[in-house]
Amino acid sequence: MTTPSTQARRRSALRRLLADPQAVVSASLLIVIVLLGLLAPVLTDHGPNQANLDAVDAGLGDHGYLLGGDKSGRDIYARLLYSINTSTVSALIGASIALAIGITSGLIGGYFGRRVRGVTEWVFSLIMTFPGLLLLIVLMPVTKGDYKATMLIFGVLLSPGVYRLVRNLVLGVKNELYVDAARVSGLPDRRILRRHVLAVVRGPVIIATAFLAGSSIGVQSGLAFLGVGSNTVPSFGAMISEGFTNLYEEPLQFLWPSLALGIITASLVLLGNALRDALEGGRPRPSRIVTATAYRPPPATEDAASALLTVDDLAIAYPTPTGELKEVVSGVTLSVAAGETLGLVGESGSGKTQTAFAALGVLPSEAVVTRGSIRLDGRELLGLSERELRAVRGTSIAYVPQEPMSNLDPSCTVGSQLVEGVRAATPMSRNEARDRVMSLLARVGIPDPERTFRSYPHQISGGMAQRVLIAGAVASRPLLLIADEPTTALDVTVQAEILDLLRDLQKDLNMAVLLVTHNFGVVADICGRVAVMRNGTVVETGTTDELFAAPRHPYTRKLLDSILDDTALRTDPPAAPVDALETETR
Repeated sequence: MTTPSTQARRRSALRRLLADPQAVVSASLLIVIVLLGLLAPVLTDHGPNQANLDAVDAGLGDHGYLLGGDKSGRDIYARLLYSINTSTVSALIGASIALAIGITSGLIGGYFGRRVRGVTEWVFSLIMTFPGLLLLIVLMPVTKGDYKATMLIFGVLLSPGVYRLVRNLVLGVKNELYVDAARVSGLPDRRILRRHVLAVVRGPVIIATAFLAGSSIGVQSGLAFLGVGSNTVPSFGAMISEGFTNLYEEPLQFLWPSLALGIITASLVLLGNALRDALEGGRPRPSRIVTATAYRPPPATEDAASALLTVDDLAIAYPTPTGELKEVVSGVTLSVAAGETLGLVGESGSGKTQTAFAALGVLPSEAVVTRGSIRLDGRELLGLSERELRAVRGTSIAYVPQEPMSNLDPSCTVGSQLVEGVRAATPMSRNEARDRVMSLLARVGIPDPERTFRSYPHQISGGMAQRVLIAGAVASRPLLLIADEPTTALDVTVQAEILDLLRDLQKDLNMAVLLVTHNFGVVADICGRVAVMRNGTVVETGTTDELFAAPRHPYTRKLLDSILDDTALRTDPPAAPVDALETETR
């Protein structure tokens, strides 16, 4: 049984914040300051523009002015309280507009194709060419000095920074394995962006929000310091300007607004850092950047009626640094019948996974399908739009990945991810989806489904994570299951259990299985037919018995001869030492 010392409980973000002195102090200061501004009518009897000529440059406490009077006879304390409200509104408007525009455009520009990203890049590059402060001053006749309208425009000018931040983060995470797994399960793009991608970008966005709010307050105060805008609006900038002109006679008039403005901006930055640390929990950022491609296949040819999946003359290429296309998969032709298990074998780099990804529609964007056809149950898959592919993934075709831990989102519980996939494949209530997930977890041999349902990926073993992914893949009873090295990362006893599980599920669901592997032991155990790939081509296809008994292609014989067993002895000479090789080359 796992003890609390070995199974760490995830603390909520609020509890982590409360344990951080920096967060507590900065948040407390901001809350107190904002409350003082909201309670200004209660805390003072004077208005921000109410003047008393007898109180010009009044000292502390004179004429009922707690912090004295300015050179116009107005209550400095009252103006400070009402200036807090002006700064709060400025921060809310400026930061909100920048976040709304920047986050939305960054998610769209980073996640979707190059054409969409090209449009967003052009728009935000154009916005960045505008001289911000000068533009706000020039537009004062349009805004009529209303600081709220000015902050709205300033929010638009701030949005390119948020856009670039979010876009770069999305480019780094969009093709992570757990995002690919979500796409394969049939989740729509909006749910993937909201559930899996936005969770990764939120930390940097939160700390950026603190700077956006501080920048909005600073710009509003700066414009007021310059005397741009309505002189009836209380502002720290206007108070600092008046205190500066009266610095040598009453220096405290300059001190109070400067101190308040400094405390607010510093607290915002410190709170942003604390929030980032609490929400992200020190998780590393993905950094891999991949983009996407579109392909329109030629008209498909008719295939055998008995074949569920037919791949015909498939060729996949990638651009080289010189711009030419280099084929990594060339002329692959194979078929899988309903209820059949086909083993796709070959050494690393032979093109097995590329072929499987082409059938799933999740090839990297730089990949180019130069020719061929992939038909599932008579329907051509190549050339389908992302919306059309979502209707196929998770329902007609499912996927079990090679690395189970990398394909589970670490920020979500196992149950929430499975429920989301089930509801995406088949519309149903959350309770119905939960019941189906619980029964599937029990069906795949998980001893305590309830506990696994509530666990995070790091709280379960690799074998259990593989069972979880298999449960999610077969939840919608797919016609075809593509299993990419499903037992590679597992020990031999767990491998046997996973293979038995796949075999039982295949019989129960009459499901075709395309098993991508380099392990001939797995092939002999579960596969009825085998296709051998080498350098992107299929060199031999046949039944498992025929291939093991009388392999026809020299490469197949070489692979079989490389299998180690208890009776085989190596007869090849040992490798020459490095020093000897260097001597020979000289």
